[in-house]
Amino acid sequence: MSTSVLTAVAWPYANGPRHIGHVSGIGVPSDVFARYQRMAGNNVLMVSGSDEHGTPILVQADKEGLTPRETADKYHRVIAEDLRGLGVTYDLYTRTTSGNHEEVTQQIFLALYRNGYVIPKTTTGAISPSTGRTLPDRYIEGTCPICGYDGARGDQCDNCGNQLDAADLINPVSRVNGEKPKFVETEHLFLDLPAFTETLGKWLSTKTDWRPNVLNFTRNLVEDMRPRPITRDLDWGVRIPLDGWRDQPLKRFYVWFDAVIGYFSASVEWARRSGNPDAWREWWNNPDARIVHFMGKDNITFHAQIWPALLLGHNGAGDKGGTAGPYGELNLPTEIASSEFLTMSGSKFSTSRGTVIYLNDFLREFGPDTLRYFISAAGPETQDVDFTWDEFVRRVNFELANEWGNLVNRSISMAHKNVGAVPRPATPTQADAELLALAKGAFDTVGTHLAHSRFRAASSEAMRVVSAANKYISETEPWKLKDDPERRDTVLHTALQVVSDANTLLTPFLPHSAQRVHELLGGSGTWAAQPELRDVEDLDVPGRINPILTGDYTTEQATWQSTPIEVGRPLDKPKPLFAKLDPELAETGPSWAPIQH
Repeated sequence: MSTSVLTAVAWPYANGPRHIGHVSGIGVPSDVFARYQRMAGNNVLMVSGSDEHGTPILVQADKEGLTPRETADKYHRVIAEDLRGLGVTYDLYTRTTSGNHEEVTQQIFLALYRNGYVIPKTTTGAISPSTGRTLPDRYIEGTCPICGYDGARGDQCDNCGNQLDAADLINPVSRVNGEKPKFVETEHLFLDLPAFTETLGKWLSTKTDWRPNVLNFTRNLVEDMRPRPITRDLDWGVRIPLDGWRDQPLKRFYVWFDAVIGYFSASVEWARRSGNPDAWREWWNNPDARIVHFMGKDNITFHAQIWPALLLGHNGAGDKGGTAGPYGELNLPTEIASSEFLTMSGSKFSTSRGTVIYLNDFLREFGPDTLRYFISAAGPETQDVDFTWDEFVRRVNFELANEWGNLVNRSISMAHKNVGAVPRPATPTQADAELLALAKGAFDTVGTHLAHSRFRAASSEAMRVVSAANKYISETEPWKLKDDPERRDTVLHTALQVVSDANTLLTPFLPHSAQRVHELLGGSGTWAAQPELRDVEDLDVPGRINPILTGDYTTEQATWQSTPIEVGRPLDKPKPLFAKLDPELAETGPSWAPIQH
């Protein structure tokens, strides 16, 4: 039975190109998951977009002498193009500056406001003394007053998980220019988080199957809930649709508030573009649907606490009750698939600190599938992982080239040379049957891992089939069976069937090379679909052009099952699937990201 699965992917800031640390938590895991779910026959909607509001955009705009919109336009296209190159199969990758997103954000806010979950408060705001511009809490760092961690941000401490106020930090400094912020009184609207203590606590207590890193973090979230600001003193963001607020030039929604609403607004936009404006309801109003969020661990608070609170408030289901908003009763997240950090030399990837490998550089030199495989097989799924060129070279050379690429090449080459087509098998021996059973049984094992976002285990099990097939060929020695063509053809048919099965198992991880293997096995048409970058007109702002990622994934042939290969299908001489990397790369790194000795 088909399940409706929403793959909701964290929204990257459009203030610069993305690096491989970003896609280790969002781009690759989410796409591996979505591709598997489609292959398994489920009804998948995968959405995200560029987060284009707030101070990060303003800061970058100042650096480049651009307007905020010009900056957002520039980097939204760069990010979308890189994600297209990586092969992330979004149904819609959009942006928070769209007219649709503004309307949906305002409607969610008004539902919260009507149900009593928004309260005005006079508070202390941080101002940059040199520019007079508001500094968001996340752009202020200092020492946590609770645990003493010296890298705490003004909204929360990633070390102890506590919510903070920037003014409470010890020795606070601006991340923008290092100066000490000036704190002034200002009025803002707050989300009344304490009004969700009981309902949110009960909901979180049911999530016993989440990843350990998420569960450990969320256990303390409801113990110290305080009102959280949802507006800021900025001139770049979604306007506040209330009398006394809508016309204030320096009052906008806080970027975190409108960004998390993006999962829903993108679903609405996709539905509108599909020709069925209510199509989003299949994932958001259907109680049997699944919603799985993908992000890095620094976003757990927003997805396990704040976004669910916003949804409960819209639904009128917080501790104060209320009535459902204009979108009906919206579903809360089913799973929070949060990854840890991919680091370099123990430090978090950081453009400002120079510890960065940009995604577009990586794709240009090494292609998408090597990165997708590395992140899946060795990425920061449940703990921080240090990226090293040595480990990358080892994985590519020994696992992709020597193991998988060699299996494909030797199997098809021998069949091409001896038969010219997929050979006809005779009665299988025990060795043949055992290998075929191993490959067929892997669909259940690997599929279960992928359904629960266990990508390391899934890729490992798929490669176990590859290793077993290589061992089988080495032991049966088909090149020595010229005088027994019936046995030779049976061995080669068995090997080709397992190549086909292994290719299916590896398709979510290696979609680009999976298409090539499909063709090497004599297949035609689209095996693994790829996203497209399209320029479309904004649905609500005539004349404004928005680049989006989308695609037609209904025509791809890949399904999650063992499919018998067609006897007699012609086979050409194959070319190597993966080129081996120069071992020196492990010692030096590429010229554009050299290893610092």
